Amino acid sequence: MASGAALTPEEGLRFVMSPEGELAPDFTGKLPGRGAWLTPELSALEAALKKGAFARSFKRSVKAPDGLAAHIEAGLARQALSALGLARRSGDVAVGFEKARALLAEGAGGVLINAADGGEDGRRKLKSVAGDAAIVEAFAEAELAAALGRDEPTVHAVIRKGPAAQRFLKEARRLNGFRSGA
Repeated sequence: MASGAALTPEEGLRFVMSPEGELAPDFTGKLPGRGAWLTPELSALEAALKKGAFARSFKRSVKAPDGLAAHIEAGLARQALSALGLARRSGDVAVGFEKARALLAEGAGGVLINAADGGEDGRRKLKSVAGDAAIVEAFAEAELAAALGRDEPTVHAVIRKGPAAQRFLKEARRLNGFRSGA
């Protein structure tokens, strides 16, 4: 939150200020200049803006652009879907119900991804074999298909345990925290 506590890149979202004094999220944490870190929660953003925390951090007045919250949510979703696409390109993703179930059954699944608009029956069946795999249900079928480079809607995918799963999970948790406030 806007508490003054130190946040790691995994926990927080970095903000920078443009030369015009406009606040901008730094989703990768690599933009130049002084940064201010905030817990990626809508309530934390609202509190920081209301209390002038960004102005204090940057030591000058800061303008929040219109639609900042929607821009942040879209950017966090893009980051998570990009991480999913990278996992696919590295060969760490099983797509489709049967392939996802097989990877989970062998205990190699790190993250189970079910489309939020997918059928409840398939989601329930995969959750029953997920074991210790994290479960993410934050994206629609079309979003998953686009991230995975597929033409048809994608309902189920599993990322194999390892760095790719951890990267996607970090981004998905930041998105979930912003959407739910937890």
